[in-house]
Amino acid sequence: MRVYVPLTLSGLAEAHKTGELGAESVLAYAVTPALREWYLSDDIEELEYAALSRAALASLRLLAKDPGAPRRRVVVAVDVPDGAAASDPDRGLDPAALGEVRVTGPLPLGKAAAVHVDADEAEADVAAAAQALEAADAGDDDAQFVVDGAEDHELLWYATQEIPQLVGADG
Repeated sequence: MRVYVPLTLSGLAEAHKTGELGAESVLAYAVTPALREWYLSDDIEELEYAALSRAALASLRLLAKDPGAPRRRVVVAVDVPDGAAASDPDRGLDPAALGEVRVTGPLPLGKAAAVHVDADEAEADVAAAAQALEAADAGDDDAQFVVDGAEDHELLWYATQEIPQLVGADG
């Protein structure tokens, strides 16, 4: 099963340093029954893209809480064994939790399949979206428009071997 772990560049740097995305329980996004029902598609690539998009929004939420982090969304795609990730049935249809899963046990960065990161050009829109997120959540349509502006930027795909360059480490 492929899961998408939302991070920031600071979080990715920490994962690179420790070798782990998490030690016990990691929040991620995946193709869940609720996501399938919401997205109304049987195309697995479309569903995985929807899960990736949900993780990108969660990354934006992390940026909103960490004003010191570079203003670029980060999502790490990881293949985990079936059963290693579980959704909370009580939150399954909550729009804020669509596709949300918890991966139990340690999640080594070495299991990552790819990393998705905003391009440098997206930083201004992502910064504005992170700042507008709270107002958008409260129903402000203008703020939601700003948040949607960040979602207009496609995340770029990087091989896991490129993580040291992404985080400014020598490797």
